[in-house]
Amino acid sequence: MTKSFSKVYEALNWASSFLKESGREGEAATVLLCYRLGFTRSELYLNMRESFPQEKVELFVTDVERHVSGTPVQYITGFEEFYGRKFQVNNDVLIPRPETEELIEGVIKRLPSNKDHLRIVDVGTGSGIIAVTMTLEVEEAEVSAVDLSPKALRVAKDNAQKLGANVDFYEGSFLEPLIKVGKHVDVVISNPPYIPRAEVETLSDIVKDQEPRLALEGGEDGLSCYRDIVSQLPQVVASSAFVAFEIGSGQGKDLRSIISSAFPNAKIEIEFDINGKERMVFALLNN
Repeated sequence: MTKSFSKVYEALNWASSFLKESGREGEAATVLLCYRLGFTRSELYLNMRESFPQEKVELFVTDVERHVSGTPVQYITGFEEFYGRKFQVNNDVLIPRPETEELIEGVIKRLPSNKDHLRIVDVGTGSGIIAVTMTLEVEEAEVSAVDLSPKALRVAKDNAQKLGANVDFYEGSFLEPLIKVGKHVDVVISNPPYIPRAEVETLSDIVKDQEPRLALEGGEDGLSCYRDIVSQLPQVVASSAFVAFEIGSGQGKDLRSIISSAFPNAKIEIEFDINGKERMVFALLNN
């Protein structure tokens, strides 16, 4: 597609219209334009009537066309903001969602205030957003992170290094790497794949065709990963421990049952996200 713009606002108007006509969110035009011009949103609005750099016209048009074709904006820009920090992402990892910020906030406010040097593990770390954020937000925490995908771990390690977070990374299935080395923890956090297999195909093409299936599909009923993690918990948690899961809407009752079967004395809370959907399960365990 050959296009020409003389002003910044002309590029934004064209991209917004083209995206909407193609069934995409017009807001993506602002994100892509800021990325390509190196502006913040405020800078973009202040420079709307400035000349558009002609050497960047083709690059910007290509960015917009890629998004129309199904590539997520975050895979085009190579990053996503999470908890006030910029995380590198690519198609080896799930794109961070705002709901996971709520999970972290819920964990932090429930952490015991009388225990120093908490040992925390992020199970299924993906891009490392949970592990890195907990390391930087919780003073003196010892944080580990596990993922089955070596490609995802490379992204997570890069993020940890760039953001100055000291995280111990393990490759393997759920808590198995910690079990193998005899490591025990006080806090387990996980945002595992929780979409039922049949429902994956109903997702937007930007999600189902671009983000890793390994990070989306949670088995036949969406609960397979929770069952595996909970079954391994007794081998890694201390005498008492705190567990936090992100869940899909409507999965709270089932996960409560899974946890209660393994830990009959657990104190379990089901929390809703800002949109009023079940999104988090917190459990205080007595092993």
